[in-house]
Amino acid sequence: MSLVQQRRSTRQISIGKVKIGSDAPISVQSMTNTQTQDVDATVSQILALEKAGCEIIRVAVPDMEAAQAIEKIKQHISIPIIADIHFDFRLALASAKAGVDALRINPGNIGEAKKIKAVVDCAKEHGISIRIGVNAGSLEKQIEQRLGITPEAMVESALRNIKILEDLNFQNIKVSLKASDVSRTVKAYQLLASKTNVPFHVGVTEAGGLYAGITKSAIGIGMLLAQGLGDTIRVSLTRDPVEEIRTGFEILRALGIRSRGPELISCPTCGRCKIDLFKIAEKVEKALLDRSSKIKVAIMGCVVNGPGEAKEADIGIAGGDGMGILFKKGKVIRKIDQDELVDQLLSEIDKMTKNSEESSGKKE
Repeated sequence: MSLVQQRRSTRQISIGKVKIGSDAPISVQSMTNTQTQDVDATVSQILALEKAGCEIIRVAVPDMEAAQAIEKIKQHISIPIIADIHFDFRLALASAKAGVDALRINPGNIGEAKKIKAVVDCAKEHGISIRIGVNAGSLEKQIEQRLGITPEAMVESALRNIKILEDLNFQNIKVSLKASDVSRTVKAYQLLASKTNVPFHVGVTEAGGLYAGITKSAIGIGMLLAQGLGDTIRVSLTRDPVEEIRTGFEILRALGIRSRGPELISCPTCGRCKIDLFKIAEKVEKALLDRSSKIKVAIMGCVVNGPGEAKEADIGIAGGDGMGILFKKGKVIRKIDQDELVDQLLSEIDKMTKNSEESSGKKE
């Protein structure tokens, strides 16, 4: 039985080659933390994110040098790029001219109507979309004074900004409603869902370091996706952005929405475990990061229950005392010296995934 409700029906927009909304797959994106004007560093990070499965990347554009760097960055990457703009409408215009695939703005902080119109006209000319980014920490003063920093205030801000763009005959929009706490974030999206058919970019902002950030994001994004709300996601972590991509796909996998790459399962260990399972699991997990084939890999601590408990795994290993076993679909294939467990497991996975990818002719 699926945990996920029917997906909310929305209009569909495009960010480069990636479709957002309607029946398009829920995409996973991230944001670089390099100085955008440092082209080499930014390209290097984006390529690492592409390898991890990132489908859309956003870069900060604090000045004209960063905006102009986008043209060079795009020459070396394969995924669409979004320019993150605050306050200065000229940076949006320069980013569009540099070939950016979408803009992230808050129309309320762009300023007077003619500046917003200039951004919208430029987006129309270049055929790019705009994300309206509403953040609980930067609401319009009059809205915050009347409603406080609440989900209702976030929704009013979103609707006001959507109307600004739609009154300029611009429909190529998605919207995000982000707060640093789960409850306000979830409530805001729930309230807005019935008031517009604009696609949702979903995430919990300023979520924190690895553990707090993953927990908040998994609960907040997971709750919304389970309710059918969300068309593209970004997990925000104070960490290497590659971790955001890994976490995003694990959230989608856990809900049965999408899967990318091998799924690793492992036991929590107990007194029967005679091997360093933590180290082995970490080594295998790291080795599988770049694999795209959808197989289930088990790392079990003992041979007593290992193959049986993990019989749904395509392949796995279970430790013993100096020895271990390799098994497939719960069936023991052979015994292996403990020191060779990981190497032989990875060798078998290489054979399986190579055949799988050659037969499918494509990666996820």
